[in-house]
Amino acid sequence: MIARYGEPPEAGRRYRLRPGAYAILPRGGALLLTHQDEPWPEFQLPGGGIDPGESPTAALHREVYEETGWHIARPRRLGAFRRFTYMPEYDLWAEKLCVIYRAEPVYPRGAPIEPGHSAHWVAPDIAAELLGNPGDRAFVARHAV
Repeated sequence: MIARYGEPPEAGRRYRLRPGAYAILPRGGALLLTHQDEPWPEFQLPGGGIDPGESPTAALHREVYEETGWHIARPRRLGAFRRFTYMPEYDLWAEKLCVIYRAEPVYPRGAPIEPGHSAHWVAPDIAAELLGNPGDRAFVARHAV
């Protein structure tokens, strides 16, 4: 059974499954996070949705680069969680299946290319408090602190 974090699904509401890959990225005693300005300001683990036909690790590499400007190596799957949420940027009620990896940030290519995102190095204990969703916070607390 996959753990659920956050609000339970609303009775009678239809949710679309939205699988995604996200990363805990430690380096030099800090974690690489992304800050997203829209639809509301929030710190997040870098990552995002897996496109049709894309493997989870390919999505992870793509999303981390888009949101932080960094290339990563050696992703290792830690686990997964579900959360039910509204995604206003897609006008979608989603059951997000969040697969969490630990990977090494190895090479910065520049600023994030995803509009409204910025990369931040944060101490793991602070990251466990700053992250915008309880699933991300739980995985960081368990695997990075």
